[in-house]
Amino acid sequence: MIDFMLLFFLVILAIAAISMKDLLSAIIILSAYSLIMAVVWVRLNAVDVAFTEAAVGAGITTVLLIAALSRTKRRERTSPQPAIQKQKSMTRNSILSFIVVMVTGAVLVYGTIDMPDFGDPDAPANLHVADRYIEKSYEETGIVNFVTAVLASYRGYDTLGEVMVIFAAGIGVVLLLRRKREQ
Repeated sequence: MIDFMLLFFLVILAIAAISMKDLLSAIIILSAYSLIMAVVWVRLNAVDVAFTEAAVGAGITTVLLIAALSRTKRRERTSPQPAIQKQKSMTRNSILSFIVVMVTGAVLVYGTIDMPDFGDPDAPANLHVADRYIEKSYEETGIVNFVTAVLASYRGYDTLGEVMVIFAAGIGVVLLLRRKREQ
């Protein structure tokens, strides 16, 4: 029951965030979304992901978005287009967006059909991979803590990719927020 309530809150917050005209309100709502998402990760026993979601999603992202907001206007601008022309283009864009979202959702649901049940002890990850990491991580990597061995050695390229994405996002924010020097 708690999981359905969390999902309900996430949907409500997502709808509220995309319907906001006030950007500060949207940032605060997205921060709340990240905090609830961290609770969802804890409920799924992925505490490491929950920490990352809370720190990056609710913490640093909120700070960076508020910093970016200080460089822009707080409210969304109204378009000078005539109302009828704006409504037609909005309708076309809305229909196209809806179709893209539905197709993407259908592909994601189709991709989960062959997945084992959550917590299934006979799932391939529980039969082969976990035992190998626990038993052979030290002899294969030389790292005592097998969680560190998984993150730093077995999934090293994946972790490097995640760090590069965060670095690129940080550089992008710095470039957007830098002040132009007076000449």
